Amino acid sequence: MAKINILVAGLGLIGGSLAKGMAKDKDNHVIGYDLNEDSLKFSLMNGIIHESSTEFAEAAKRADCIILAAPISETISLINEINTIDFNKSVIVSDTASVKSPIMEAAGHLSNEKVTFIGGHPMAGSHKKGVQAAKEHLFENAIYVLSPTKEDSGSKVTALQEILRHTNSKFVVLKPDEHDEMTGVVSHFPHLIASSLVHQAKKWESTHSFLPKLAAGGFRDITRIASSNPKMWQDIFYHNKGKMSVLLEEWIEEMKGLKFLLDNNEKEKMITYLDKAKLYRDGLAESEKGAIPSFYDIYVDISDQPGAIGSVVQLLANKNISIKNIEILEVREDITGALRLSFNTKEAQSKSSKLLMAEGYETMIQN
Repeated sequence: MAKINILVAGLGLIGGSLAKGMAKDKDNHVIGYDLNEDSLKFSLMNGIIHESSTEFAEAAKRADCIILAAPISETISLINEINTIDFNKSVIVSDTASVKSPIMEAAGHLSNEKVTFIGGHPMAGSHKKGVQAAKEHLFENAIYVLSPTKEDSGSKVTALQEILRHTNSKFVVLKPDEHDEMTGVVSHFPHLIASSLVHQAKKWESTHSFLPKLAAGGFRDITRIASSNPKMWQDIFYHNKGKMSVLLEEWIEEMKGLKFLLDNNEKEKMITYLDKAKLYRDGLAESEKGAIPSFYDIYVDISDQPGAIGSVVQLLANKNISIKNIEILEVREDITGALRLSFNTKEAQSKSSKLLMAEGYETMIQN
């Protein structure tokens, strides 16, 4: 059986993670394309790809499937280049952009009969960037949106899902505009708000120099996504600016209403407002990966003595439990512990808590 040649154009976190998983399949031959030679070298050395190339057209001609994992503007340029390539066989082309409308508009101008374009967006990520942060399990249980350009491309969609089966994602077919509105609300817009909250805190730091210490707890949680790649997010905001502008206008009106409740001491209305938010938030699916990566935390009360943290970490390591992140909390805010451990899965969270409690530690699970 001939191997499937897959070209991944753009070896950052997303492209690298997709390539890493596909390269594990003995039926695949993964070619990596990137303008950054260091990324290509790292990918080759670490088995993320089987072959590297700095010539997109040449590599594309040999591919059965092309995954465009570059920034949105560059992806559009690559789509235009694909239209000029003289393919000698049919090829499936997809992308990973988090804004679909401009991508699908460019794909709509494809006249190359050998090309079937299916828009794609694996809705998972990390605060880290670059191929060095690539993980083959990054998209496990995540929503993976597909947007076919043709209604009769069902067999090609199935073929693409088979190529991407290693992701263990949950595939959903959406129209581009539906996708952009929903991701705008639950992913793109929260990044804007998180960044604005950080800017507000920074301004107040000139008045209260101790403020960063207080911000080490809950504030860091709600603004975590502000640590994402600025250049990438500027590109996303630009290409989804119409919907971002509408959402900002709605947000401003929402804040005006909230300010009215505060200024006029509308106690019952404020309780109702907060209660509705709590009910909706608590009803969101915990087992699904959404547009913003989630982690599962436990808090551990530890003694202030040498080796205390090491003992906790070693207990979990002995049971092959992987810790995503460790943070020593300087401010205790509605929690019982001074050490916060983050995990990728709820199973690891629960198992770790039970293990530590059995060893005499006081723990609390963050819901």
